[in-house]
Amino acid sequence: MRAAFALICLLAVVVGFALGRAAWTDGHRTAENIARHRHTVTATTVGETGYRAGDQPSSRPVTVASATWHYPAQRSHTETIPVPAGTRNGDTVRVWVDENGSVAAAPPGQADIALNAVGIGTGALAGIVLAGGALVAVRLRVLDARSARAWESEWAGVEPLWSGRLRPGQGAGDD
Repeated sequence: MRAAFALICLLAVVVGFALGRAAWTDGHRTAENIARHRHTVTATTVGETGYRAGDQPSSRPVTVASATWHYPAQRSHTETIPVPAGTRNGDTVRVWVDENGSVAAAPPGQADIALNAVGIGTGALAGIVLAGGALVAVRLRVLDARSARAWESEWAGVEPLWSGRLRPGQGAGDD
């Protein structure tokens, strides 16, 4: 069982590494594809800053302001965008936009891609080790139960002779 568990652990490392590597490669490919369709533009704030609640209930409020920019060159856009704290009316900020000029999220960075790849690889490794460990534990329980039943059966035949006690239903001289 130890050898089986060691083999499972080795398999888990290989699979975890392969899945992490695949996630890394796929993440880079996706980020490059997103980057081809996103652009940064300079926007000029046209209003005072305010605060908007974050996306999650426990997240901090985000500083926002109305801003205007041109992308493509002939189209003007005005939207409320996240800005750094302390931004005043008329300040310029960099904004990521899609091909239509609408505000978009920045492409994933190296840290995001790496964190995702490590998470997938580690999750696969942990899942395989836990599942393999559970299977080994169940197998050991079955073997222990079988061994205990066999021992009880053998002991029932040896114990009366060894101890000199009579078995239930046995009379004197029935040896």
